[in-house]
Amino acid sequence: MKEQIGETAGRIWQTLREHQEISLSRIPKVVGEREPLVYQALGWLAREDKVEYRTDRNRTLVSIR
Repeated sequence: MKEQIGETAGRIWQTLREHQEISLSRIPKVVGEREPLVYQALGWLAREDKVEYRTDRNRTLVSIR
């Protein structure tokens, strides 16, 4: 499972490099992975201080730190 989380984190990182900022709800669709795995991978990236979150109206946006 840890390997899957790491691979998903890599795909999220690449997606954020391409899009610069993306809504939290779109990430699972864009990387083609289930929500729980995406959220675990985002947690991994957040723990490593590699992503940041901001809220714009009702949306949470994620970007590279």
